[in-house]
Amino acid sequence: MGPLEELVADLSRFPGMGRKSALRLAFYFLKTDQSFLAKLGHEIATLRERVRKCSRCGNYTETDPCSLCEDPSRDSRTLCVVEQVQDLMNLQKTGEYQGLYFVLHGVLAPLDGVGPQDLGLEKLVRRVVEERIEEVILATNPTLEGDTTALYIHKLLAAAEVRVTRLASGLPVGGDLEYADRLTIARSFQARRPLD
Repeated sequence: MGPLEELVADLSRFPGMGRKSALRLAFYFLKTDQSFLAKLGHEIATLRERVRKCSRCGNYTETDPCSLCEDPSRDSRTLCVVEQVQDLMNLQKTGEYQGLYFVLHGVLAPLDGVGPQDLGLEKLVRRVVEERIEEVILATNPTLEGDTTALYIHKLLAAAEVRVTRLASGLPVGGDLEYADRLTIARSFQARRPLD
């Protein structure tokens, strides 16, 4: 296997990157200037040295604790639990939530060998108690694994005096009932609320 095929094979390992996209990217690399490639290579090679998980919330950061945990203007009474850092970033983009976060870096998946100890759930419970969190918002994905994880966390927090809520799920804005699956429609009915 030559260098081009090796690169295509390696790029194909990226999430969502098929062989065609990997080949297109490899050809782009061949056409671009060497300084860009050197800079990109250095950034990739040193990424894990420069970026780490925040010891408090699990967000990826260059400083520990991260800027969100250090921000005194954030609501320290609420804690939003998300599956991945990408979820945290998406919630931040909305500007709707101003509290703190806890990133699980996964969900409970016993068949894949992912248990409570792999998600740092003891740390989550300890943080809720020690920081006197008043509300924990479970923002796991509405999947079997996400629901199971949310239920497990809810049971773990039963002894703590904390309100546990879950993000509503259902029909997306602009969605049509005609194209929605039964589970989405069922969740929409369960999460319905009165018009103001």
